[in-house]
Amino acid sequence: MTAAEILNELKLLGQEGYKRILLNHGAREPVFGVKIEELKKIQKRVKKDYQLALDLYDTGVYDAMYLAGLIADDARMTKKDLQHWVSTAKSPTIAEYTVAWVAAESGHGWDLALKWIDAKDEDTAAAGWATLGFVVALEDDAELDLAELKRLLKRVQQTIHEQPNRVRDVMNTFVISLGSYVQSLTEAVLQAAAKIGTVKVDMGKTACKVPSAVEYIKKIQARGTIGKKRKTVKC
Repeated sequence: MTAAEILNELKLLGQEGYKRILLNHGAREPVFGVKIEELKKIQKRVKKDYQLALDLYDTGVYDAMYLAGLIADDARMTKKDLQHWVSTAKSPTIAEYTVAWVAAESGHGWDLALKWIDAKDEDTAAAGWATLGFVVALEDDAELDLAELKRLLKRVQQTIHEQPNRVRDVMNTFVISLGSYVQSLTEAVLQAAAKIGTVKVDMGKTACKVPSAVEYIKKIQARGTIGKKRKTVKC
């Protein structure tokens, strides 16, 4: 299939009601309003396709960009590809999920994330923190730079309340991910999260709430699943 063919299919699958929900969550036009369950049906047909993912992403259509992340051949994605994606993400969801998923699973995630978190652009910085959260969810602890993760945790603790809106939200998610997936750092994360306290984020026209990192991690502790890694972060 070509990107043009899939784009025509997506137009027919769009729903105005779902489009409004996406716009309320920060998606930026053009948006068709295709539900994720429909995108996953296309993903099942296509499976992985490096070039098609690049072509779909470059359409600039929100739904096509999201689908691009689902079908991307992560192992073939280059740093240049991913830098292009983060620079043209257009929507917070695309930056924090689509780009961050693919970056984390590409093998380039760690290096790019450390660069992106210093960006002045809010979406790029948010993508960086999101990527770090996904990397720690995927990688074995033996493969992680624990000393650098401790420094990043301290950075979040000291600066989170001064950050732009979306960066605050994703920093909080990074803290939760770090405490949930890296068992040796869980106690240090809980201490830092307690010092951070409540993280305030403007969620716009949604009912979304910023989770308490301490409460979230303690629930995972109670389930006995701290440190259980994920096979994929895409959803």
